[in-house]
Order: sequence, then C-alpha cells, then structure tokens
Amino acid sequence: MNRRSFLKRARTIARVSVGTAAVVYPFLEARWCRVVRQQISLPNLAAAFRGMTIALLADVHHGPFVPLAYIRHVVALTNAQQPDLTLLAGDFVHGHHSYLAPGINELSKLKAPLGRFAVRGNHDAHREKDGVQPTASLALAEAGLPELRNTGLWLERGRSRLRLCGVGDLWTDRQDLDAALDDATDRDAVILLSHNPDFAENIRDRRTGLVLSGHTHGGQIVVPGWGAPIVPSAFGQKYLYGLVQAPVCQVFITRGVGTISPPVRFLCRPEIVLITLR
Repeated sequence: MNRRSFLKRARTIARVSVGTAAVVYPFLEARWCRVVRQQISLPNLAAAFRGMTIALLADVHHGPFVPLAYIRHVVALTNAQQPDLTLLAGDFVHGHHSYLAPGINELSKLKAPLGRFAVRGNHDAHREKDGVQPTASLALAEAGLPELRNTGLWLERGRSRLRLCGVGDLWTDRQDLDAALDDATDRDAVILLSHNPDFAENIRDRRTGLVLSGHTHGGQIVVPGWGAPIVPSAFGQKYLYGLVQAPVCQVFITRGVGTISPPVRFLCRPEIVLITLR
C-alpha cells in the first residue's frame, strides 16, 4: 500500500468511526447516571436541620428503554450516598402499566433514616378497571413508599420542625396546596414535592420555601449554545434544569434518571441529585 492509499483508507476509517460514535454515544449517555451535589438555602431552616441531605430522584420511567438492572444500579448508587431523606418526584413508568409495580418495588430498596416519600407524575396516571384508584398509588403503598398527594408531614429534630409535603400532578391530577401546607406558618421551613415545575408559577403562598421537581428531563437532548429543542413546559427553557426562581419561591428541577422516546440523551446525563440544606 502506498502513502496515498493509506491516507485515503485512514480518512475513511476515521469518518466511519466518528459517525458510529455519534450514533452510539447518545444511547450510552442515557445509562451514564451520575451523582450531582447541590447546596440550597432554605428559608427559615432551623439549625437542627442545617446540613441535612436529600436524595432527589425523578423520571425513572421503567419500561421498554429502562430495565430493572439499571434501576437497581441507581438504587445502589443512591444508597451509597447515605442521604438523610430520599424523595421521588414521579414518573415511575413509561408504557404499559405492567411496568409500574416491578419498577416501584426496586425503588422500595432505597434507604434513608428520615424516610422515603413520593409523588406521582403524568406518566403514572394509569387507572384500575374501576376507573377510580390509580395503579401507581397502589404500587407505592404496597412497596411501603408513602405518597404525598396533597398532604404532608412534619420532620422533627428536638424542638425544631420542617414541613415536607406534596401535590398531585399538574397535568393529570388536582393540586391542593392549602391541604399540603396544613398548619405551617410563615416562620416554618417548607419543602414541596411537585412532579411538574410549572406548578410553581401558580404558587402565591409565601409559606412555600422550596419546590423539588422533575418532568422536563433537562430536555434530554441539549444543543450547545442553543439549549433543549423540546421542553415539556409552558414556560420555555425557564424550568429546564437547576435552581430557578419562581414568582414567590425557589424551584430545583432535576434532569431525572430515565428516558422516554427517543431513548437517548445528549449533553444531559441522567442524575441523582444530593441536596444539602443550608
């Protein structure tokens, strides 16, 4: 082989390799889950809760593209962080309702001394044959994962307390913020779990200190210098990802753990967020 033939073949191989990598990489990134650490200042946070860690998981989407083996990996990675509290921000399934219980059962193996709590997302709106009881609620109950649907509870340390609450999904359910906040005052620290971050635009009750959400997947595919072509939000790129200021409260949106169609990610790795309160 002469030098010219060698260079021609080398260029061909390089182009094929680059093209193959460009096609394969987004599928690989969709399974390249990482831990992201985030510090958030929560209004009225008592000294007893400062430094508390919260593992936030959303959009697991067990289904044709997200196998149980991957969920087991996510659970193990989350437990390795030893969070004080674990919160699941909905969308446990993608596709047929038969994927619900197995995926949620794997998530029941999450460990946290202050508990594990969940809300449902729009993909979890499958219903039983009687058309009344959501299947996801049954699966969560059977797995021992309390659902914060328009309700909440007090976390207590000594004489200090922190309100943890949640609302129903914005697209498929109803939201009762008053019921979720209950007897919280404007001197209490409050964390609200809402699958869809758009709900924060409706909040006018200043008792709400922090909203934790998923739903947007960080766009799943991000174009450098431009952003995400598709964001399931009425507010464009505002609630794409990260810590955002809503009208009266702050919102943190995670990129999520799983994927939906197409089952790829680009410059938007799946993540477990470990939040430290300050």
